[in-house]
Formats: sequence, structure tokens, C-alpha cells
Amino acid sequence: MTPLRYFEDFAVGQEFALGPFAVTADAIKEFATEFDPQPFHLDEAAGAASLFGGLAASGFHTGAMLLRMICDAFLSHSHILGSPGMDELKWLNPVLAGDVLSGQLKVRGLTPSPTRPVIGVMDFVAELSDQHAQAKTTLRGQFMFRRRPA
Repeated sequence: MTPLRYFEDFAVGQEFALGPFAVTADAIKEFATEFDPQPFHLDEAAGAASLFGGLAASGFHTGAMLLRMICDAFLSHSHILGSPGMDELKWLNPVLAGDVLSGQLKVRGLTPSPTRPVIGVMDFVAELSDQHAQAKTTLRGQFMFRRRPA
């Protein structure tokens, strides 16, 4: 078993591959039924008639899929302590049923907490595209990690 990563195990400029992650019509409808019940998320015909041109995932569903890919890439194998927040989430193009998402997360900065010496903060940017290399979403934010014990 690989040991969990501490804050000190990351480097500025480090990149993590995300995905692939297949988006299904059933998953889109299931998420939408519970959290975002708009017609273009629930019905193929309504999606096709919308400006999205097909059954479209909710933007927040897209964000949840992105977080799952980040967890699979490294968060689930790290001493993650949560996040102080996200700075920017952009939905660049609709995520449609049948899309296969992939992308990367890049570490932009690493800052030890000035007030809590056991915590370090990672600043990152993540980008997702579909199987045709069409940009779908970007996310800029921070994660907090436990620092390596002395």
C-alpha cells in the first residue's frame, strides 16, 4: 500500500491526470432529479431543444464529477484536511450524455499556514475536456493538507 501524501510531498508545477470519466444519461437524470430538476437535465427531448443541444449535466454535477476525479487521482491517497474554498468555477461548454471527461490538475502554489503549523495549503487549477478535446470546465481553488510530523 502506498503511504498517504503529506503537504511536503507536493511540488509547485506538479500535474495530476484526471479521468477518464464516462458521463451517462442515467447519471445526469439521477443527479438532476435530486438536485437540479430542470427539463434539459431530465429529458433528452428537452435537452435537444435547449441551447445545449442534448441532455446536459448540471454544472454542479460536472463539479461533482471533477471532484471525484481529483479524489481518484490523489486526494483519497493524501492527508487531506478539506478546503478553505474555491475561487473560480467556470462551465465553458455543456457536458452531454455520452461525453468522456478527462483533464489535469496543476499545483500552482504551496503555502504553510502561518497560524496553524500542522496545515499546508495547496493552490491549484483543474481543467476538464471531452473526448473531442473541447474544454468543458475549469476550477481554481485550494486544498488543505496535514504537514509531515517533525
